[in-house]
Amino acid sequence: MGLKRGEVSKNGFRWGAEECFGLSAEDLRMLRGLKTPVRIQRFIDELTYQYANTAWSPRRVLRERKGHCLEGALVAAAALRVNGHPPLLMDLEGVHDDDHVVALYRERGLWGGIAKSNFAGLRFRAPVYRTLRELALSYFEHYYNLRGERTLRAYAGPVNLVRLDSQGWMTAEEDVWCVPELLIAARHYPLFPHRVARELPRLDRRSFEAGMHGWVKH
Repeated sequence: MGLKRGEVSKNGFRWGAEECFGLSAEDLRMLRGLKTPVRIQRFIDELTYQYANTAWSPRRVLRERKGHCLEGALVAAAALRVNGHPPLLMDLEGVHDDDHVVALYRERGLWGGIAKSNFAGLRFRAPVYRTLRELALSYFEHYYNLRGERTLRAYAGPVNLVRLDSQGWMTAEEDVWCVPELLIAARHYPLFPHRVARELPRLDRRSFEAGMHGWVKH
């Protein structure tokens, strides 16, 4: 997955001295060291989960070593980008629940995902999904609120963060609210009809407890 200076990836990305994206040499070296999606996932798993109304850029997250779902996805997108992938996100939309953000990558034409979450099942996905709908549906059984309600309803993406380069999404010191605004504005596709959603059963106790592994009350 990693590129050497001057090499061109299959996505048409060329990494060179000019491709630092405004990152410091230290931050760039750290992100480039996360050469595979698995390494990226491990890195964002180790970040302290913060419960705060923030939208930190990857540079801020790297400095503070903490972040929530959106911020973890932004770090993953930045790491994917400096290693030759486009910085793509998918928004998962819930009802009676928070949205969830997944950084997307593609290998051999198949989609995979990287995400930070306190819920065990809402994190990494290997690249085995033919469509984003398939990938989004893989999160369905793991996407529930504290009442045990299955809450995932729709998805949007891929959203390319290159559109926000002029707003410094990778390096800004202030919150990059432009990212969630772009995700909210993106077209969302329902995963199933409303009549199906009304009849969904609640999660059983065993599945509920398994998915809560790692969750911390705040």
